[in-house]
Amino acid sequence: MTRPVSTRAARLDQVCAAAVEVARAGITEVDADDVGDHLQVVAEGERLVTHYFECLLAGYRGWRWAVTVTRVSRSKTVTICETVLLPGSDALLAPGWLPWQERLKPGDLGPGDLLPTSPDDDRLVPGYLLSDDPAVEETAWELGLGRARVLSLEGRMEAAQRWYDGDHGPAAPISAAAPAAARCGTCGFYLPLAGAMRQAFGACGNFYAPDDGRVVSADHGCGAHSETLIEAAETAVEELPTVYDDSAVEAMSVSRAPGSVEAAEPAEPYGHS
Repeated sequence: MTRPVSTRAARLDQVCAAAVEVARAGITEVDADDVGDHLQVVAEGERLVTHYFECLLAGYRGWRWAVTVTRVSRSKTVTICETVLLPGSDALLAPGWLPWQERLKPGDLGPGDLLPTSPDDDRLVPGYLLSDDPAVEETAWELGLGRARVLSLEGRMEAAQRWYDGDHGPAAPISAAAPAAARCGTCGFYLPLAGAMRQAFGACGNFYAPDDGRVVSADHGCGAHSETLIEAAETAVEELPTVYDDSAVEAMSVSRAPGSVEAAEPAEPYGHS
């Protein structure tokens, strides 16, 4: 037969609770002006009490100084156990630490940077394993010739969802503004991917399209669709007759070119014999 263990709250020691100034004097890491008002006292155990003081240090809004004091049995002398700076409920805290793998964002990798892949990455599987992707199965048994690892089903699903929801999917602004029939799946510049991705994604091969060289979804679209044909309207240009204003014409005498003088005309003087 077992009895439930009762947990009783620690009784606040009145001698330790009254030692507010002793606790304040134990904060020696900063100047006295950086220690504010006494906030509360908490019983931690038998003859063990923690005093909390407001922290006035710049940049530590909502933080509190915690000074734990104690005394021996039947003694009135209070001694300090430890002093620490703790955040309160409304304290200004730094963001939680994340491993570098989780901090990386698309575009962070620059020229010369190396991004090692974890050996147990869920997005990859060994290349010799059978896959549900026909493009992988074609080379699955070519040992020594294929890749060491290939995308797993989870890796392909993550990539497909990311591409579909991104700037090259059907919800992209350029796709929403394109004609309804101008979808990449029916475009002559659309290069379908191999394997299971072929049904939904391909690469754009139109030099003039904004998605040239990028993977787009089959239902993405833009104004550079191969079947977007606009016939130029033929406009007849009316030719107007040339009009000369005789009143604006000034008569000028010109000399004749050599050999243009008729034989019956007298010779012109040249100023020498």
